[in-house]
Amino acid sequence: MSQYFDDVTTGQTLWNPATRVAQLFFRMTGALEPVAARPCGIVDLEIDEYAVDPEVFAAFVDALVAEYLASNHPIFKSMLGGYLPQAMVMVERSGRAVTALTVPVGRSNRAVSLNDAFNPPDDRRDLAQRTAEAARSMPTG
Repeated sequence: MSQYFDDVTTGQTLWNPATRVAQLFFRMTGALEPVAARPCGIVDLEIDEYAVDPEVFAAFVDALVAEYLASNHPIFKSMLGGYLPQAMVMVERSGRAVTALTVPVGRSNRAVSLNDAFNPPDDRRDLAQRTAEAARSMPTG
């Protein structure tokens, strides 16, 4: 069994994961709304389909990437880092961009650690690599 994450503007399937994977991704997405401080743009249609508003979802993912890049906290980054590659693939497949990857990054004062892991250039490269790897494992049909 699988479920579909479809772009509501084009009908294009952005991802067609196994049911359990889809449910986990959707629940993780909802849990991350407070971190992004914005809605996620994904609605569970409860018919093995999720409707993705690509503009809202791209803004949501962009906010999370900005949080990720600005943090120096290794555990915070690890937790977000498990979610972001798949989300970034969906943004890319919708024809949108994650602009946080291309703008200057200031250090955040929210998720702070004494073990300084603040390195936006390396984090950008790592996210890009993991996103490309994820894309190869994310079927659309």
